[in-house]
Amino acid sequence: MPRKIPMRRCVATGERLPKKELLRIVRTPEGDVKADLTGKANGRGAYLKKDTAALAAARKNKALERALETEIPESFWEETEKLLG
Repeated sequence: MPRKIPMRRCVATGERLPKKELLRIVRTPEGDVKADLTGKANGRGAYLKKDTAALAAARKNKALERALETEIPESFWEETEKLLG
Protein backbone atom coordinates (compact mmCIF):
# COMPACT_ATOMS: atom_id res chain seq x y z
CA MET A 1 0.00 0.00 0.00
CA PRO A 2 1.47 3.40 -0.98
CA ARG A 3 2.25 5.86 1.81
CA LYS A 4 -0.22 8.65 2.34
CA ILE A 5 1.16 12.05 1.37
CA PRO A 6 0.27 14.70 3.97
CA MET A 7 -1.59 17.54 2.27
CA ARG A 8 -1.85 21.07 3.65
CA ARG A 9 -3.61 24.22 2.46
CA CYS A 10 -1.64 27.34 1.54
CA VAL A 11 -3.09 30.32 3.46
CA ALA A 12 -2.35 32.69 0.55
CA THR A 13 -3.58 30.74 -2.49
CA GLY A 14 -5.99 28.27 -0.90
CA GLU A 15 -4.37 25.41 -2.86
CA ARG A 16 -4.02 21.98 -1.27
CA LEU A 17 -0.45 20.82 -1.78
CA PRO A 18 1.86 18.13 -0.42
CA LYS A 19 3.45 19.31 2.83
CA LYS A 20 6.95 19.17 1.28
CA GLU A 21 6.00 21.87 -1.26
CA LEU A 22 4.96 24.29 1.47
CA LEU A 23 6.84 26.41 3.96
CA ARG A 24 5.57 26.25 7.55
CA ILE A 25 5.38 29.60 9.30
CA VAL A 26 5.14 29.47 13.09
CA ARG A 27 4.10 31.84 15.84
CA THR A 28 6.12 30.58 18.78
CA PRO A 29 4.73 30.55 22.34
CA GLU A 30 6.91 33.66 22.94
CA GLY A 31 5.09 35.44 20.10
CA ASP A 32 7.89 35.42 17.50
CA VAL A 33 6.97 34.71 13.89
CA LYS A 34 9.47 32.67 11.89
CA ALA A 35 9.86 30.14 9.11
CA ASP A 36 9.95 26.59 10.50
CA LEU A 37 12.27 24.63 8.24
CA THR A 38 12.02 21.43 10.30
CA GLY A 39 8.21 21.43 10.37
CA LYS A 40 8.35 20.50 14.05
CA ALA A 41 8.67 23.81 15.94
CA ASN A 42 6.26 24.45 18.80
CA GLY A 43 3.58 27.05 18.23
CA ARG A 44 0.73 27.90 15.94
CA GLY A 45 1.58 27.03 12.35
CA ALA A 46 0.36 28.11 8.93
CA TYR A 47 1.51 26.87 5.53
CA LEU A 48 2.61 29.00 2.62
CA LYS A 49 3.47 27.85 -0.91
CA LYS A 50 7.22 28.10 -1.60
CA ASP A 51 6.69 30.85 -4.13
CA THR A 52 7.37 34.60 -4.05
CA ALA A 53 3.95 35.30 -5.63
CA ALA A 54 2.22 33.40 -2.79
CA LEU A 55 4.33 35.34 -0.28
CA ALA A 56 3.29 38.63 -1.88
CA ALA A 57 -0.37 37.55 -1.87
CA ALA A 58 -0.21 36.56 1.81
CA ARG A 59 1.33 39.91 2.63
CA LYS A 60 -1.25 41.86 0.63
CA ASN A 61 -4.36 40.11 1.93
CA LYS A 62 -3.00 39.61 5.48
CA ALA A 63 -3.66 35.85 5.23
CA LEU A 64 -0.74 34.95 7.52
CA GLU A 65 -1.72 37.54 10.11
CA ARG A 66 -5.21 36.04 10.28
CA ALA A 67 -3.96 32.45 10.36
CA LEU A 68 -1.39 33.12 13.09
CA GLU A 69 -3.57 35.67 14.92
CA THR A 70 -0.70 38.15 15.30
CA GLU A 71 0.97 41.15 13.69
CA ILE A 72 3.80 40.19 11.36
CA PRO A 73 6.96 42.34 11.44
CA GLU A 74 8.53 43.75 8.26
CA SER A 75 11.77 41.87 8.99
CA PHE A 76 9.92 38.53 8.69
CA TRP A 77 8.74 39.32 5.15
CA GLU A 78 12.25 40.33 4.07
CA GLU A 79 13.87 37.19 5.56
CA THR A 80 11.27 34.90 4.03
CA GLU A 81 11.66 36.53 0.63
CA LYS A 82 15.42 35.86 0.79
CA LEU A 83 14.72 32.28 1.87
CA LEU A 84 12.45 31.69 -1.15
CA GLY A 85 14.85 33.71 -3.32
